[in-house]
Amino acid sequence: MLTGTAPSTQLVRRLNAGAMLKAMRGAGVVTGTELMARTGLSRATVISICDELVRLGWLRELENRRGAGDYVKGRPARRFVFDDGAASVLGIDIGANKITTIVADMAGNPLSQVTMPFRTYNVSAAERADVLDKIAANALQEAGVPADSVLAVSVGVAAPVSREGEVLTVQEFWKSFDVRRTVSERHGWHVLLENDANLAALAERWQGTAQGVDNLVVMLAGDRLGSGILESGRLLHGQVGGFGELGFLDNVDGVGNTYGIAFYAALAGREAMEEADGTTLRGLCGGNPDDLTAEMVFAAAADGDGAALSALDRVSLRMARVIGSISTLVNPELVVLAGGVAASARTLLPGIQQHLPEFTFTPPRLATSTLGEGIVSLGAIRHALDYVEEHALDLSPSSLPKRAS
Repeated sequence: MLTGTAPSTQLVRRLNAGAMLKAMRGAGVVTGTELMARTGLSRATVISICDELVRLGWLRELENRRGAGDYVKGRPARRFVFDDGAASVLGIDIGANKITTIVADMAGNPLSQVTMPFRTYNVSAAERADVLDKIAANALQEAGVPADSVLAVSVGVAAPVSREGEVLTVQEFWKSFDVRRTVSERHGWHVLLENDANLAALAERWQGTAQGVDNLVVMLAGDRLGSGILESGRLLHGQVGGFGELGFLDNVDGVGNTYGIAFYAALAGREAMEEADGTTLRGLCGGNPDDLTAEMVFAAAADGDGAALSALDRVSLRMARVIGSISTLVNPELVVLAGGVAASARTLLPGIQQHLPEFTFTPPRLATSTLGEGIVSLGAIRHALDYVEEHALDLSPSSLPKRAS
């Protein structure tokens, strides 16, 4: 009978430890009584877990006020503080063209952010791994923390990822680059893997425009479209990690593929150039349509260029079809357009909002992200912290290599 109850007791203790860390992160100095109020746990449980978290290096116990010279009647309250600097985590976004890495402390405060491009679009797995090593070293140096302080690393990839952290794709890019094994073997770090759009959704709900929103779609909408979806505050993965994949757009009238806003803004701009003589787009690209970029189209539209405005109207209509299709399926409260294109995409929102009722009976609110190109790496930080919090009794600062004083 004891054998049957032991795992349940240990699980409860792990859940309670996670709840305690969540209550203490960023809260400053907290007493046992305050922790009881925040967690609903008994005094005996709070003190017992606090003692264990102190032993594991998560908390520091401060001198009580009587010992510090402050007079307090009765038994002095024990005071604890979460040790933000006890360890660090890395959030890494591996794209087709570049890698972005954020180093953060255990409170989630970013200590550094570094971006490094690949030499070319299609480089070998070994070269990708070397770039990853270099950017991680640079980010840690800039953050001023040693490599052996890293408790967990979360990596975002532009591919579906299973619940077990395996990339599910036929793309040669990922088949030839085993990210988890490479990083773990080279550095000894605990490595998590997740889809980049899923991480963007975690970041947006944590620190972006979607704070407090439980039913949410975040779309990475640059050259390609990808979505991370939260329902009732829970990130959805599906049976094998494919929830949020947008391949079905191939079969949606007026959409036809998963290319994103940046791709179609440039394409629509080129088409508009052919139909208009007096457009400033021609001057921006030196008369060569192949050199026209999405940034040029958005810039020309901001200056009132008719051809550019017409091009963006087409993009708005297409995105209304995309968002309408997703909204009909999952009925979110809010859809956030994110990634490097987010700042420019703000100008598309009125047009998308106008067309949305044509494609869904449940049009959501729309917004653009303010988290910039680091959104996936930031979501990876949140992902790593969540994992560490869940496994706080095993994956703790005390489990790290002991550094010489």
